[in-house]
Amino acid sequence: MTEIEKLEAGLEYDFWDDEVNARKANAMELCQKLNAQDPKDEAAIADTLREMFGSCGEIPWVGPNFHCDNGKNIHVGKHFIANFNVTILDIREVRIGNHCMIGPGTLITTVGHPLSPMKRRNHAGIAQPVKIGDDVWIGGNCTILPGVTIGNNVVIAAGAVVTKDVPDNCVVCGVPARIMKQIEDDVER
Repeated sequence: MTEIEKLEAGLEYDFWDDEVNARKANAMELCQKLNAQDPKDEAAIADTLREMFGSCGEIPWVGPNFHCDNGKNIHVGKHFIANFNVTILDIREVRIGNHCMIGPGTLITTVGHPLSPMKRRNHAGIAQPVKIGDDVWIGGNCTILPGVTIGNNVVIAAGAVVTKDVPDNCVVCGVPARIMKQIEDDVER
């Protein structure tokens, strides 16, 4: 198998592989283009996001200093907002629903590395997809780790580190994030 095939199968792969790095290089160029745009030019931002992301709903907006690993593995629904300094390491797929907001300084990552120092020296990575439902608000400086699924109508409190799946209709906070309380879903689905 090629390193890309291993990556896409959820197996350990060499993150230093030329084909893997080519995806990152393309993403860095598009991020540079996006970050150089006038933040008031919402149409230009939306056009660049449609070029960068795998799919994109109506009225997407991303603030300055956005970074990603691939771009094409990011799929966002309508009315998506990512504030300043958001990073989405989308070496694997990241699916984000409708009406989602991501606070500044947040990291969503699909990639991790083994505990073995020898494997890390040999550039081993392993990636798992991330899924985020509709009507999710992720506060500032949060971290969403690989393989996590977040349900609908969820609030991730500022500074939380989400290490496990989060069910619908709740607020989570802390390190690691835990359910703090249930919340009402007042939207008809």
